[in-house]
Amino acid sequence: MKEHEVRERAFAMPLTSPAYPPGPYRFIDREYMIITYRTDPERLRALVPEPLEITDPVVKYEFIRMPNSTGFGDYTETGQVIPVSFEGRKGGYTHCMFLNDHPPIAGGRELWGFPKKLASPVLRAEIDTLVGTLDYGPVRVATGTMGYKHKVVPEETVKAALLAPNFLLKIIPHVDGSPRICEIVEYYLEDVTIKGAWSGPAALALQPHALAPVAELPVLEVISALHIVADLTLGLGKVVHDYLR
Repeated sequence: MKEHEVRERAFAMPLTSPAYPPGPYRFIDREYMIITYRTDPERLRALVPEPLEITDPVVKYEFIRMPNSTGFGDYTETGQVIPVSFEGRKGGYTHCMFLNDHPPIAGGRELWGFPKKLASPVLRAEIDTLVGTLDYGPVRVATGTMGYKHKVVPEETVKAALLAPNFLLKIIPHVDGSPRICEIVEYYLEDVTIKGAWSGPAALALQPHALAPVAELPVLEVISALHIVADLTLGLGKVVHDYLR
């Protein structure tokens, strides 16, 4: 293979059979259960990297079911998003994510810097309850429950929240183990169509785990819960802060 062929084909690892295709990445019937809870502000400050700023001692625990995703297939994801601000823009900082599909793990980490790890999340309806769980190996780490479609939420409110900026800490090491890339990435969801949104009573339990430490941000009070179904495109990102410069 010639050098120019390497340059032309070098999109992702491995060269001759990339783990994921080029974007854009469209998601159809993407289903969310988002439980917002109050947590310990000191623990929150210890985990959110500057120059991102905490707005409130609040965490959004998300379970996301993605049955139809361009290039990524059918999978489920869960994790914690922390409301933050950056240079006056209010959005969400993704603290951790766990999912059950390799292409979005590889693509999410390499392209945007999503903090993704392999685990076994589930989001499903059980009779009158929406249930989300996260298992890391044989250990149950998180359980979220919500009353199924109790109250309709205005689509405009939900869409405005989904269109807010999102922030990630992207880290890629050099071959000697030192950091080669260490930066804050900003990205947006695009072409969002809300197909339904509901609120309801909710509960969330987080269990300590050495490698899936979601319980480091303890649940002090559940504030609200949202169930959303939407079509959307995951936009590519831009670097807004470089720690190595």
